Amino acid sequence: MPRLYRQRAAGHSRTAQYFALEQTAEHRSEYHHGAIIPLTGGTLNHNRIAGNLFALLKAALRGTGASAFIGDLRVSIPSHDRYTYPDVLMIQGDPQFLDDRTDTILNPSVIIEVLSKSTQNYDRGDKFLAYRSIPSLQEYILIDQYQIHLEQLSKLDDRNWNLRTYTAPEPTLTFTSLDLAIAIADLYEDVTFPAP
Repeated sequence: MPRLYRQRAAGHSRTAQYFALEQTAEHRSEYHHGAIIPLTGGTLNHNRIAGNLFALLKAALRGTGASAFIGDLRVSIPSHDRYTYPDVLMIQGDPQFLDDRTDTILNPSVIIEVLSKSTQNYDRGDKFLAYRSIPSLQEYILIDQYQIHLEQLSKLDDRNWNLRTYTAPEPTLTFTSLDLAIAIADLYEDVTFPAP
């Protein structure tokens, strides 16, 4: 998990302070139980994968009533007192916002994170635990930036999720909550993997 930034505090005033800081901050931070945690910078591969995915989803979702968003929309996780910035998210229907904010979403249907070495355990563990408390969430997808490997967690019911992994030979990532599949080769377009 990323290191804590600034001192811990509790209550509404700390949340208000977080939102105020985010409006003028040069770099985004997440909020976990009163702690403000800066996000680390992304790599070229991270950026390309997230950008490729957003472009593919934006084109594929046109006219479906679902929308894709990249990077700058916060997700509110009230039951865990947490705000996060997924790499890519999808919403089915109209977005629902926290209070009168237009930058903080309550109803993501799909959340996608591009894994890094420093955050992959957190993304698979504590972060997924928080995300799965969001009632609207149907899928959580993790994308490896160092090799062709994807993990797709699909909601079966309130307590159970199904895991499917994708590796190099498989041609498409098929979403379970939408009638949608995208080519994995297109997702990794222009991505150069490090030497083994």
